[in-house]
Amino acid sequence: MKKAQLIILLMLLAAPFVFSQEEEKQEKIEKRKYFTKAIGAQAAPTIDGVMDEETWNTVQWEGDFIQRRPSEGEAPSQQTKFKIMYDDKYIYVGIRCYDTEPDKIVKRLSRRDGFEGDWVSITFDSYRDLNTAFSFNVTAAGVKGEEFVSGDGNNWDWSWNPIWYTQSTIDEEGWMAEMKIPFTQLRFNNSEEQIWGLQLSRKFFRNEERSTWQRIPLDAGGYVSLFGELHGLKNIKPKRQVEIQPYVVASVETYKKEDGNPYKDGVDPTFNAGIDGKIGVTNDLTLDFTINPDFGQVEADPAAITLDAFQIFFNEQRPFFVENKNIFDYPLSRSIAGNTFWSDNIFYSRRIGGSPSHYPGIENGEYIKQPTNTTILGAAKFSGKTKEGWSIGILESLTSKEYAKIDHEGDERKEIVEPLTNYFVSRISKDLNERNTNVGVIFTATNRKLEGDLDFLHKSAYSGGVDFTHRWKERSWYVAGNTVLSHVKGSKDAILNTQHSIGHLFQRVDADYLEVDTSSTSLTGMGGHLKLGKTGSGNWMFETGWAFRTPKLELNDIGFQRQADDIRHFTWVSRVWREPFSVFRRLQVNYNHWMVHDFGGNLNSISFNVNMNTNFKNNWSMGTGMNINPYQFSNTELRGGPRFRYMPGAGMWFWGSSDSRKKFRYGWNFYGDYAKNEAVKALYSSANVTYQPLNVLNISLRANYDKAIRQLQYVTENSYQGEARYISGTIDQTTLGISLRVNYTINPNLSIQYYGQPFVSRGRYSNFKYITNPTSNVWEDKFVEYDGQQLIQKENGFGIDENKDGLEDYTIYNPDFAFVQFRSNLVARWEYIPGSELFLVWSQGGVGGGDPQDRLTTSLNDQILKKKLQNIFLVKFTYRFIR
Repeated sequence: MKKAQLIILLMLLAAPFVFSQEEEKQEKIEKRKYFTKAIGAQAAPTIDGVMDEETWNTVQWEGDFIQRRPSEGEAPSQQTKFKIMYDDKYIYVGIRCYDTEPDKIVKRLSRRDGFEGDWVSITFDSYRDLNTAFSFNVTAAGVKGEEFVSGDGNNWDWSWNPIWYTQSTIDEEGWMAEMKIPFTQLRFNNSEEQIWGLQLSRKFFRNEERSTWQRIPLDAGGYVSLFGELHGLKNIKPKRQVEIQPYVVASVETYKKEDGNPYKDGVDPTFNAGIDGKIGVTNDLTLDFTINPDFGQVEADPAAITLDAFQIFFNEQRPFFVENKNIFDYPLSRSIAGNTFWSDNIFYSRRIGGSPSHYPGIENGEYIKQPTNTTILGAAKFSGKTKEGWSIGILESLTSKEYAKIDHEGDERKEIVEPLTNYFVSRISKDLNERNTNVGVIFTATNRKLEGDLDFLHKSAYSGGVDFTHRWKERSWYVAGNTVLSHVKGSKDAILNTQHSIGHLFQRVDADYLEVDTSSTSLTGMGGHLKLGKTGSGNWMFETGWAFRTPKLELNDIGFQRQADDIRHFTWVSRVWREPFSVFRRLQVNYNHWMVHDFGGNLNSISFNVNMNTNFKNNWSMGTGMNINPYQFSNTELRGGPRFRYMPGAGMWFWGSSDSRKKFRYGWNFYGDYAKNEAVKALYSSANVTYQPLNVLNISLRANYDKAIRQLQYVTENSYQGEARYISGTIDQTTLGISLRVNYTINPNLSIQYYGQPFVSRGRYSNFKYITNPTSNVWEDKFVEYDGQQLIQKENGFGIDENKDGLEDYTIYNPDFAFVQFRSNLVARWEYIPGSELFLVWSQGGVGGGDPQDRLTTSLNDQILKKKLQNIFLVKFTYRFIR
């Protein structure tokens, strides 16, 4: 392994020199300018998609768009032109999209932010900070979409939903769109005369072609910073946004009645109400708040199962926390190379309002009613960006104390399962050096009022960090980094639980650099990363860096952290062909490597990856790659036991997709994993089909089938004659999941969506063994397999007679499992006026165990199809007051 480490080190030292030699001189592109005018005393245009009012003659047409993809810099197949004008409340945009074959314009309907078919967008850098922007999109079918752009075009947040107006029409020249955007939805300063950044884009769907007004080379180091300019905005005053949106929701839950259980009578009706609001404190800064929020219309999480004891990351889908989430984003060690704990973040909003932490035990004859989620009493966000380059985000949320109700022969008692908890996040950053440098800080706090049997939770948890990014050479090169500190406090039991948890494992028997402190009431840890990269000015790109997290780093009270005790090097190198050639529209080849240590100085991993992806001229896409893992150790495999060495292995994958423009399209993905001595044999496969028979109807089906055999899957730990026995078995795991989506869009404001997912996973264990030499690279030395004389079959597992003296020495529970789940949502949504909505929702679901010896389809039939499922019928009405 020393040779591999030396090669990686030499590549690391050589990378900056090699890539600086390759760098091409960035083509100087002149910034275009558009001069708008106020409409004065003339009547404002009617937004009907037809620019026939005399008012539009106030300003001149602007056009001469240029291709961005596939042939950057060439003339587009069809031209586009636009006009922009304004009054004291709105900015008006008219866009003419020429098409010589208007009958072939693709006008697919979808819900908001669908971006289906032909579309056009206008994007304003109204802050003029060369980094953030507001993008407004409309399709030929009249479907609107919006995105908040940050990171100089690297981040596009479609969760932003401003109030604005648009309409489109098709005629003999092509199609036309009109927009009316309130100034209250934009952020700008109060200068008498302003200059905004400006970009317009068009997607010509049937040619899969993108064209733009301002040319920006594909290898440019930025995007928003290279926008053209909008001139002529005079005497417009920042408008303070005030929006109040009360809601009422009524629901009824039905399920199978359980005789004798007072909490399961078959029907549970509920009624709820609350308020959401948005107030412009200044034109730059906005206060969002929610009181007693309800998220009943949000789609359920996809089914998932894990055997490695780590928590599963789920994306945030609740509107209040999704909107403007980029402001609070603080990833610990995210890299282009991947394999650096991509999801780890100081702030993980799903901690707020999650499932209660405690589940009380009950006696025979007792019944329990456990809350599903913690109630969010209220939450508020104060966020925005000033003209001086300050970005500010502050979030405060309070969740209620939750109780479980327990019935014992008619007598009811309550037991607290979640304490009253306050969550606080503040994020501040500043642009410097002509916006080429950004420096930021973050601070979070979680404080709980612990009562009852909740001393296993942290009483308080604090974290903070400092991060920076600096770009140079037309923003093609960058260096970025951060540092993170955490401090948690609690009872001795709470801190001991943290030390023993899967992400820390201080009790590891061979980790002499770690020590379990049974008297400690706090933990303080640190983490961070530093990376150098180049993503523009040429066809070669790279990123290299290091990330670390000390053993005591703990962020999971308000953040997401998979594990601590990790020092990691990563490198990504890429060669991209952006211009079409041969059969390719675009081709990219990547190389990655990683090297991992722990704070005990142990080298835990060296791994390599090569992959490629391409888009062909017929618009099919394909990718393939390979992971090579010659040296892999795990500090967590034996759950507190010694380090464990995996057998050398490799994985390969291949994916593809057909032309996305077609009404019938499909894709597939295969991944195979193999380790020496057949320690691992696995195949993960999926396929998807989408059919759009009508512009208003989209049907998609996705199926995945996974088959994995692992000979050393951890089962449990036992003791024999004073020695630890780390017991593993051969697992044969099979998983089947099917997802169906049906979208019926009656018009841009009225739609019906269905989502359903049956999921079943089954694991069968055999060939039990105990680990004898966990760090050995010799297969035969790693374990001893129990023979037939040592295994004693029992009702719920096995007795082990290790010394074959006829007496049971210890037991193993039966680890076989079958998990079956079905989830579905049927949602009708009507936006009856802009910003005000009516939802009709039917959710259905069920969870079952099943017999691991049955076939997958049998388990699904017995546990889901033959049982009465839980049903929730919900009506939610919102009305948005705007001033």
